Amino acid sequence: MKVRELMSTDPVCCTPSTSLKEVAGMMLRNDCGAIPVVDNEESMRLVGIITDRDITCRSVAQGKNPQQQTAGECMTTALATVTPDTSLQECCAVMENNMVRRIPVIDKEGRCCGVIAQADLALQGPEKLAAEVVREVSQPNGETSVATF
Repeated sequence: MKVRELMSTDPVCCTPSTSLKEVAGMMLRNDCGAIPVVDNEESMRLVGIITDRDITCRSVAQGKNPQQQTAGECMTTALATVTPDTSLQECCAVMENNMVRRIPVIDKEGRCCGVIAQADLALQGPEKLAAEVVREVSQPNGETSVATF
């Protein structure tokens, strides 16, 4: 199986200048905890991702005012990504190696074209593969080099 068979397509995205209030509203309306950040709505080139955890840890917990901040100030730029043609096995290895629950899917030009999540694997993927990803990504490691989605 390939990522394209399970990924969410046409993801809601924001830009670095989108306010955190707008980002949180997008998360609420779309029932998600991560929004890909693109350079602009025309090119859709992925430049980062912002998670509910990013907002909590990089704004609220540091005493900053999230009402006055933008996605660009809190987003994660060290990203693990896959393409639509990536195999599910390889995608799962990327998730496990980077300890992430969601990965943006980019095309050959670096445009965000989807997101694949642990939930997609659990609901539609091979049961054994999904269980392995959940087990590996859930291991406490004390540090995170990329966004925890």
